[in-house]
Amino acid sequence: MISIAKSLGVRRLRDIKVGNCRANARPNAWNHAIPAILTVFLALGVWPVGAQTNQENTAPDTIEQRLLACAMCHGEQGEGLRGNEYYPRLAGKPAGYLFNQLHSFRETHRKHEMMSYMVRFLSDDYLREMAEYYSTLRPPYPPPTSAAENLLSRGKALVTEGDPSRKIPSCIACHGKKLTGMEPAIPGLVGLRLRYISSQMGAWQTGRRKAHYPDCMGQIASRLKADDISAISAWLAAQPASPDTPPLPANSLELPMECGGVQ
Repeated sequence: MISIAKSLGVRRLRDIKVGNCRANARPNAWNHAIPAILTVFLALGVWPVGAQTNQENTAPDTIEQRLLACAMCHGEQGEGLRGNEYYPRLAGKPAGYLFNQLHSFRETHRKHEMMSYMVRFLSDDYLREMAEYYSTLRPPYPPPTSAAENLLSRGKALVTEGDPSRKIPSCIACHGKKLTGMEPAIPGLVGLRLRYISSQMGAWQTGRRKAHYPDCMGQIASRLKADDISAISAWLAAQPASPDTPPLPANSLELPMECGGVQ
């Protein structure tokens, strides 16, 4: 890691600018590895080359400082990365849900190479601390997007009514009428971008994303067609949201099916 830092001219923490790192221009696997290594430097406050231990270059030992590694992709307040729909909002989601996802990435039940790399050696207690921190944040939501009226109409029907003929429950049956989720482990759906929602539905269908048995979302996704997913994603992304609307308290809803991830 020291040799990598030397090649980038890194001398002190304030010299590291991950977003503009010239390593991004390298057309190989280091494109992904180097930003991850540098975010670890940022989060831990370590100096890879000839740094002196003094007050000027000692990072504070706070959860905010340690989670700078996450901010690179998820935003400083967990609001999601602007300009990239595939890095989702973490802020305000139930801590139990966030812990479940971090644990799944660590154990590679949920497939994402970079996320698994970042949390591979973190303890359950540390994952819970991260989850609790993000669950308390309340940054503004992004503005809603627009879509064709027929797509929005179909999406609204599936989200609010489901399709009993195919044993597809409505989204609001589990995520609440305001779609902000329910404690301790059902996530909010508002504030997510269209492509992220669509990609996660696809991940459920292909098995790249899984939850504890019985995997209710896996079952539901397997019954959806491609145009169903497009409609649901479009309608959800078109909904306005307020950061002042928290998840529902635990047991506010009687779920239409058993979900292992909620336990």
